Amino acid sequence: MSDLGVFLCIPAYNEAKRIGAVLGALGELGYPVVVVDDGSVDGTAEVARGYAVTLLRHEKNRGKGEAIQTALRYLLGQDAKAVLFLDADGQHLPSEAGRFMEVWRARRPDMVVGSRMKESGSMPLVRRVSNRFSSGLISVIAGHRITDSQSGYRLLSKRMMEFALSRPGGRFGLESELIIDAVAAGMSYEEVPISCIYGDKKSHFHPVLDSLDFTRLVIRKAVERRFGRRQQ
Repeated sequence: MSDLGVFLCIPAYNEAKRIGAVLGALGELGYPVVVVDDGSVDGTAEVARGYAVTLLRHEKNRGKGEAIQTALRYLLGQDAKAVLFLDADGQHLPSEAGRFMEVWRARRPDMVVGSRMKESGSMPLVRRVSNRFSSGLISVIAGHRITDSQSGYRLLSKRMMEFALSRPGGRFGLESELIIDAVAAGMSYEEVPISCIYGDKKSHFHPVLDSLDFTRLVIRKAVERRFGRRQQ
């Protein structure tokens, strides 16, 4: 474990073509790395085994939220003080991990999210509009300004890791739900600016199924907030 007690973690699904470059860059940072292969069928696990990482695997694809929770259970067993998640597709620059570590070293917040919106000009228009809309909704429900609720580049404290395991896993909803519930529970939330990088990779986000999941999440959280349900 690093002197900050921070692990790096990559949830991955069918990223054999890209994950090697990410892991190579992460290896230069000096932090222990965990990869969760979420049922990939393209050799992602085989590529990850070529690097100095801990590899956790799902036999079948279970969704990003479930992959995150698999990592959290393992990391809590390793007495991790925090974990920094980033995506396997190269969208997040490993070199920007230091921005999160500086905040963690200074204040030990419960959650630090990397916001792409200061450099959102390179983000595809549909994604930019969708992200601003969803982040706006999350901000209203959470009662706190959130600029990039969909960012997967985020640091979670040990307290937040334990908190996340009490939430439903699923596909992509966990990341948004964590922001809402953490703020409602009085946990500390910060953002750091990160680069916005988009290549030709197709997103695993399903425009119909995952949009429906997000809509259900928003309605459920709005009802909880309206009727004063206390977050656990």
